[in-house]
Amino acid sequence: MNTRWKPSATVAAVIERDFDGIRKFLLVEEETRDGLKLNNPAGHLDPGESPAQGCARETLEETAFHFTPTALVGVYLSRFEQTEPLAPNGKLDITYLRFAFCGELGAHMEGQALDEGIVRTVWLTADEIRACADMHRSPLLLRCLEDYLAGRRYPLELVTTDPSVTLSI
Repeated sequence: MNTRWKPSATVAAVIERDFDGIRKFLLVEEETRDGLKLNNPAGHLDPGESPAQGCARETLEETAFHFTPTALVGVYLSRFEQTEPLAPNGKLDITYLRFAFCGELGAHMEGQALDEGIVRTVWLTADEIRACADMHRSPLLLRCLEDYLAGRRYPLELVTTDPSVTLSI
């Protein structure tokens, strides 16, 4: 078989805010094939953007908050299989390559519609997130959170985007 493996490049934001001494994290609740699920503000990298730019865009689209990535939390690979009648062998098999960032939350764009499928945003403590693992869209939600809480921060310059990416083709 001469099929080239192509993981789907995604970006995610780990966003923390202090609520009167209580650390909470911004998540989105979204409609999926498996019902309502929780996830980081996240999505696919679009053509012509760096991972940090994609993370800022996805966060705005899914939460209506501006977001400026300041550090890379980690790079993750995760495989997802789902029943899909039209797929070979009846299974859709996708590997995701996720770039997770933390950073500064900016202004909320009051009245901005959230991306299709996003039901609402929600602020949860780390313990609340751990307690609802059955609601996580991906195991990477918790892994990114735990890495963030462990202090994992890498300079944005660790991920280089060549200027050819932004050139029109």
